[in-house]
Amino acid sequence: MNLASYRTLGKSGLRISPLTLGTMTFGQEWGWGATPDEAAAMLAYYLERGGNSIDTANVYTKGHSEKIIGNFIRGKTVRRDFLVLSTKFFCNLYPGDPNGGGTSRKTIISSLENSLRRLGTDYVDLYWMHAFDPHTPIEETLSALDDLVRSGKVRYIAVSDTPAWKVAQAQVLAQLRGWSAFIGLQAEYSLLERTAEGELIPMAGELGLGVMSWSPLKEGILSGKYTREHHQQPQSGRDTSRIQPQLNARTYAVLDRLRELSTQTNATPAAIALAWVMGKPFIASTLLGARTLAQLKQNLEALAVALPPGSVAALDAITEPVLNFPVPFLRSGVQHLAQAGTTVNGLPSPVPALLPANDSEVY
Repeated sequence: MNLASYRTLGKSGLRISPLTLGTMTFGQEWGWGATPDEAAAMLAYYLERGGNSIDTANVYTKGHSEKIIGNFIRGKTVRRDFLVLSTKFFCNLYPGDPNGGGTSRKTIISSLENSLRRLGTDYVDLYWMHAFDPHTPIEETLSALDDLVRSGKVRYIAVSDTPAWKVAQAQVLAQLRGWSAFIGLQAEYSLLERTAEGELIPMAGELGLGVMSWSPLKEGILSGKYTREHHQQPQSGRDTSRIQPQLNARTYAVLDRLRELSTQTNATPAAIALAWVMGKPFIASTLLGARTLAQLKQNLEALAVALPPGSVAALDAITEPVLNFPVPFLRSGVQHLAQAGTTVNGLPSPVPALLPANDSEVY
């Protein structure tokens, strides 16, 4: 596999690389991240390798991420139409402005105009709803997005960090009204965060959304730099207060297994963790962030990693997620109710204990 092994995103003809370059690290306004020159070097390297999918957001480094990308595009080192350029709306860059963020028509349109200005382009290929806004009717959001698609300023729309029930509602409404529907879903997914398998990922498969996983290395935990003996602190200045509580026995068991596989395959733990995510059939593309060109090069090594089925099964087993209702209930046997009395592989299908074995009455 390589960056030019393009895949279509969801129920669309849009082709993107298996690894999408995430740019939350572009700029140092948050106290950590890459300088504009370092960011430009990462963009150039990614594109030279055949990558075409770049992800940003209006809020990343207070808008500087978009400006860095825009300056790079204006340098004419890449043909704009080759890029699948995506950005997001929802976050508020203007404290005190009640309409500066969210998913209302007013916010969406102004957010897009500001993003287009910073990016130095007249359209974005993929416009993401960054998160769920419980204060705005989804009809208003979808109608505004459909208008932007029809205007040509947006090519496709997608959704991130939103409950499965709300995304399903949006998809059905879009189909009913003849509006543009979401083609992609961004969700956190890694060896240490698999709860999206409960409802989000099955929903995406059923309703035609391609899944783009974010934080595949769980904020760097799966890079292998943390050990039981030494809780290494990154030198980037980034706040790691959220990371320390996650360095528990379960996490170290996963890291131990990654190091074992690293010795066997001669690949880094990070590359193995990324390869595991990319190997999932429901993952269309994986967001890959880096603070330096060296980190980007190291992580792109995951493209050459082919994990044996046994290794994948072992990683699956030690990271099996604890899923909330209704998944455990469904897995307990209720899914067999409709097939009770039939055969499975030549053997009788058991009647689940949810019903008395001799109860044939219909109430």
